[in-house]
Amino acid sequence: MLSFLYVALGSAVGGVARWSIGNWVQRLAGGVPPAVLPVGTLVVNASGSFVLGALAVVIARPDAGARVDVARLLLGVGFCGGYTTFSTFSLDTIALLETRGWLLALVNVVASIGAGLVGVAAGMLLGRAAMGRLA
Repeated sequence: MLSFLYVALGSAVGGVARWSIGNWVQRLAGGVPPAVLPVGTLVVNASGSFVLGALAVVIARPDAGARVDVARLLLGVGFCGGYTTFSTFSLDTIALLETRGWLLALVNVVASIGAGLVGVAAGMLLGRAAMGRLA
């Protein structure tokens, strides 16, 4: 039960951080609208991937201690997951690259991005249909 609390707390903080940092970076970009260039999203995705990569190495150490699971749930699953799931996708892709080779890593990248784009397009189509406008 405590595991759920760690994930929930980390996710809440990560979500607020994503919103705050994304907006702040977008303003720093001179007010360029995200529809023109989503700089805030790019920075959040890159920084979240960096944080999860660092955590993965630290948490994987054999001498990391008993608090590893708490750190993994609170920071890795919770914070990074709430901040950006792109970090998890990036870590999974690097893990595939290191253990299974470039072909499966490439399949993961193409399939994930393709499925994400198709999912958004289908969701938008359904949402528009539900709102009574298919345009």
